[in-house]
Amino acid sequence: MLQEESDISLIIAQIVQKLKGSNLYAQLERQAWGSWEKRILKSLNSMCTELSIPLARKRPVGEQKELLNKWNEMGTDEPDLSLFRPVYAPKDFLEVLINLRNPNYENGDSLSFRTHLGLIQVPLKVKDIPELKECFVELGLNTGQLGIDDSTQVPPELFENEHVRIGQKVLAEQDSAAAQQYVRQGSPTALRAELWALILNISSQPEDILYYEQLKTNVIQHDLLVDSLIYKDVKLTASNDDYYFVFEDYLYQVLLCFSRDTSVLGHFAYNSASPPKSYIRGKLGLEEYAVFYPPNGVIPFHGFSMYVAPLCFLYHEPSKLYQVFREMYVRFFFRLHSISSHPSGIVSLCLLFETLLQTYLPQLFYHLREIGAQPLRISFKWMVRAFSGYLATDQLLLLWDRILGYNSLEILAVLAAAVFAFRAVNLMEVTSLAAAEAVLADLSTLKVMPLLQIFLFATVT
Repeated sequence: MLQEESDISLIIAQIVQKLKGSNLYAQLERQAWGSWEKRILKSLNSMCTELSIPLARKRPVGEQKELLNKWNEMGTDEPDLSLFRPVYAPKDFLEVLINLRNPNYENGDSLSFRTHLGLIQVPLKVKDIPELKECFVELGLNTGQLGIDDSTQVPPELFENEHVRIGQKVLAEQDSAAAQQYVRQGSPTALRAELWALILNISSQPEDILYYEQLKTNVIQHDLLVDSLIYKDVKLTASNDDYYFVFEDYLYQVLLCFSRDTSVLGHFAYNSASPPKSYIRGKLGLEEYAVFYPPNGVIPFHGFSMYVAPLCFLYHEPSKLYQVFREMYVRFFFRLHSISSHPSGIVSLCLLFETLLQTYLPQLFYHLREIGAQPLRISFKWMVRAFSGYLATDQLLLLWDRILGYNSLEILAVLAAAVFAFRAVNLMEVTSLAAAEAVLADLSTLKVMPLLQIFLFATVT
């Protein structure tokens, strides 16, 4: 009887400790995000002051007409953006994550986590290789995959023909759950756009097109400071990319409309962040005079436009492209620039990446750490952009198939670790961070699915 009471007491103590830790971490999330948000808003407000530009203004009628006339060729416009700067870049956000600490563990509650030698010092639970194998079982060596030429005994052309036939049946039945399961083995190029729309529950109804047109009208009527940040980001990233420069007009249209879309605010209900606020002039601090700014609550950072760019290969009708991007953002992409303990959140992805390297490639991990080339400083930019702009587009779309199929971003961390494993021999010879970055500078020739398969199911045990 005493033993049972002792066991029960121990279980209760563990539950209380776990709750204590989770509550502290939730508090940590809010504090960290609050501090980061203040920094972003300070940067935005400084830009307003320095450039004497308001956060928002109504466009004069003549300017409205001009913008409406060039709506489909905004890429030809060359506004002077030299004085505008991105509010922040991924490397700035990484520094915030590196400085995260949970006070519950600072006092020695987690001895095991002290062996973690990476940059992330928050002890979240992340999967190990056996758990990842179980999670991504369809990526196994004996399962047919689009993106792999010789993965099974079945000739690739036979698998592809049968896979296309099944995909057509899934689309005919309009079964979203079946489509999600199906794309775990990759989407045929001709079916991908319809399959993704089905998984995301998107159908272009007249009211959806009307909603997009209303957002467009809002862009025409009002000029926001973030519009210039969007222009600047597209010019610095997608416009200089060999794959995406042709979609410059689409990117402006989608991102400008996105900034006005108040329905995006809904994702803050399951996000540790809160949308930034602005106040009517002279009413600072009075909540009844507060408005969310920008209206969607999302301040774009350097590289933000690359979340949209790959989708332009799939959708050529602006309202459909817009709907797909918005749904991808509120389901997945927001987690890549928010502080949270979610398994698909960027903090967990960073920790998963570092844990995989330290556990399964310890010699490489320690070597890079010793020369001052912490692996996360190289891989962070890949993960925060979901590899957009780093992989060849066909490979990126195969990767995003799996994000949709598994409803998880964890595969980004696995791929980042797999890239390091693939380049391990070269990386073991470098003696500086710059040299390590040079070895990993070009990922455009990599084949995603073989890398993932080999890392999860062949090399690492």
